Parts: sequence; C-alpha cells; structure tokens
Amino acid sequence: MPIRKLEPKSVWNNFYSLTQIPRPSGHTKAVADFLVKFGKDLGLESFKDKCGNVIIRKPATKGMENRRTIIMQAHMDMVPQKNNETVHDFTKDPIVPRIVKHEDGDWVHATGTTLGADDGLGVAAAMSVLESKTIKHGPLEALFTVDEETRMVGAKALSPDTMKGDILLNLDSETEGELYVGCAGGIDANVTFKYKAAPLPEGYKAFKVIVGGLRGGHSGMEINEGRGNANKVMARVLLPLITEMKGKLVSFDGGNMRNAIPREAEAVIAVPAAFEAAAVESVKASESVIKSELAKIDPAISITVSPAKAKNVMAGTVGKKLVQALYACPNAVDRMSLEIDGLVDTSNNLAIVKTGKDTITVNTLLRGATDTLKMDLAEGVRAAFELAGAKVMFDGGYSGWAPNLDSPILKTMKEKYKALFGKEPAVMAIHAGLECGIFGGIYPDWDMISCGPTLKSPHSPDERAFIPSVEKWWKFITAVIEDAPVK
Repeated sequence: MPIRKLEPKSVWNNFYSLTQIPRPSGHTKAVADFLVKFGKDLGLESFKDKCGNVIIRKPATKGMENRRTIIMQAHMDMVPQKNNETVHDFTKDPIVPRIVKHEDGDWVHATGTTLGADDGLGVAAAMSVLESKTIKHGPLEALFTVDEETRMVGAKALSPDTMKGDILLNLDSETEGELYVGCAGGIDANVTFKYKAAPLPEGYKAFKVIVGGLRGGHSGMEINEGRGNANKVMARVLLPLITEMKGKLVSFDGGNMRNAIPREAEAVIAVPAAFEAAAVESVKASESVIKSELAKIDPAISITVSPAKAKNVMAGTVGKKLVQALYACPNAVDRMSLEIDGLVDTSNNLAIVKTGKDTITVNTLLRGATDTLKMDLAEGVRAAFELAGAKVMFDGGYSGWAPNLDSPILKTMKEKYKALFGKEPAVMAIHAGLECGIFGGIYPDWDMISCGPTLKSPHSPDERAFIPSVEKWWKFITAVIEDAPVK
C-alpha cells in the first residue's frame, strides 16, 4: 500500500509530497518555495522572512474570531543519513518511503536513508490544517523554520515582530501521548589540530581501519541508550597501535552531523613492518571485545582492517595526541537529572572528526538542561583537547526551555486528551533541543507545548513513524485547535 492511502489521508499526502523535495539542512529553499506556493494557492497570506522561514496565516472560521491565535510550528529541514550501500544524493534525490510490518504494528520507513518524519510529519500536519475546510478554528499561523537540525538557525533569526499569535504548538516531539513542556539547551564545541605531513617512514606498512554497522541515532533522544559512537570506538582501536607499536596516523574521519551519533569512521595508520601481524591481531582483538560489549545495543558493529597505500603520515606526535584526546573526551551521558526521573541533564556527542590538508577538526554537541552544568561539561571537553595542543572554540549556544506546569494551554491539552482517549497524557521534559527554548527568549509571553506522533531512531537510516500514532495525534491536535481559548 502506498503511504498516500494511509489515514489521515491529508497528512500522509502532504508528507509524501515533502519526501519528494530534497531538504537536508542547508538546502531548504526548494521546500520553502513549495510551502509559500502551497499557502498562496489556498488564498492565504504566505511569505518568507529574511532567514528563509515560512509564515502562513489563516483567518478564523466564522464565529471563532474571538479565539486566541494558535501558531503551528515545525521545521522544514531533515537530517541526511544513509546506509553505506545506499546510493543517494540528499540534495537531489527524493526519499523513498515504504510500509514495514513489525510485531507491534505497521511503520513507515525510508529505503536505506533517513525518512524525514522529523519533522516532515509536523510540517504535513500543519499543512493539512491550513487546507482543511471542515476544521473549525480561531486565527491560525503556521511557522516553518529552516535548519533546525544545524544550530536552530531559523528559530534564532526569527524577528520579535513577525508572529501575531501567543500559543505555540511545536509539532516536533516523537512520542504520541506525551506533552513536552521543557527541553535542554546546547552548545557546539569546535576543535582544531594543526599538523604537518611527513614522508611515510621507511619500512612502515599502512592499514585502513573501518568501523561500521553501528545504529547511530539522535544525540538527544537516544544518547542514554549506550549506543556505540564510531569515533570513540575508532580511538580505542587505534590507541594501542600508536602507543605500543609506534604507529603513525595518516587520517581519521568519522561522523557527519553534530546531532547524530556517528555510525561510521575510517582511519589510515602506518606501523613498522615488524608490527604488521601484531597490528592486525590487535584490531581483530578489539573488534571481538567491543562486539561483546555492544552486543545488546549494536549487534551489527564491524571493525575491519585491510592494507592501504599512504605517502605521508602526520609528523611528530599530533596523531598520537589526537587519538588520546578523542579517547579522553567526555561522550554520551554525563549526568542524570535530579529533578525528573529518567531525564538526562547533560551529555556530549563526539560527533565529527575530519582530516584536512593540514588540519584535523573535531565537532561535538553538548546538551544540558542546566546551563551551569552544560558549561562545566564543556570545560571538560576543552581540557581534553587543549592538553593535546588543539585550539577549542564554543559557539551556537542556547539556553533550555524551563517547564511551566501552570501553563494554561497545558491544562487545556491535558483535559482534551483525557476526554478523547480516556487517560491522562504524560507531561515530560526532553533532553533533545527544541526550538521552544529559542522562541521563549524572543517571545517571552508565548504559552508553548510540544507534541508529535511516535517516531523511532530519527537521525539514522532506521528512522520510522508508527502509523497508528499519526492518526491519533492528528485527532488530538485538531481537537485542541477547535477548542482554542477565548481571548
């Protein structure tokens, strides 16, 4: 069955249209133009702001003019991740969605890539409300932001005089039946090592080491699951080759998105011929140990070693210091919340390592519900790399979204959910970053809630959307919109 035939048809039709428009972070012009045309074709005020965010306004239906204006908000961009064997250009090729049966029901997957349900389903739902002729509502605004997945660029650039509403429904959460009222803040760490190339020493043999098969995932949603980080695994594999076998690093590359747990890494290292067999055995031994450690969470991990060609190595001790710093760098959960059971307070994702002509760059994403603890962890990252001789800079920082349990829209949504489904929704905070934290600084009087359908493994090729949850979520958000508070 094609996804267009799923219920609610309007949401799935709009989502399918979005899958056909390439929209990785940094490449959202086409989808923004599509959304502006979509709104104008409906006869609605539709425009882009100076950053490329799209705003669409829909007047109230007759008799609902006295209701407060609700803003439906979602981000246009998606995280581009694919399996090794998948040939796909995220800037040119459409996503290929498919329905897959699981033991717990039917899910929509992509074919070898991320699906883009984060946050394509949020965009699609807002589009469906805008085009509906049957949903009764007060004044509505739709805000579609750019580049949420890369530093929340669109949210940060939103002008304080653009939006007219004061109730925000962020449609970017990933578990149906949960209402989110708080999120972590974040900051980016940018690390630079300088190195000089030296000729491959006489008698040295080069090898390529590849770490693959890891699940990866969302560094805010799944950082607490113990999933393997390919950059950390690679540093662990390389360390004995450098410290015990006089290895010289040629290159190290792993990961490609700050907010995605790295699934793959590749390095080239050279060792004296006398250590050739020992180096191969060391890599195989590391694979055996690490596979055993990660068997329950990353059973498909593989670490391979094969002969390689190299003309140069990194001169001096830069390669050694890089690997040692990566080994020492804090990664994954640093501290759990003392306020909310099961919530991560601070974490770091050792996301990207790239070797250039004369530099090696390392990028991490730190998250924290508590700003002081987030910055304390950031100083730990700084210490690990500065002790190794690297330059460390922080940017892109933003504060978290503090929960307001007395929120009027929270009260309304809890009552509506119970009336519809016979049970209370869970009220949660989330370790992932939501744009609500940014919006609260620009529009401090907004009353904000985040909700969404059930997604699994966003930011990885295993991303999938639980089909029954989409219909349930749609029923809920449309009921909330129809019952918007009076001004």
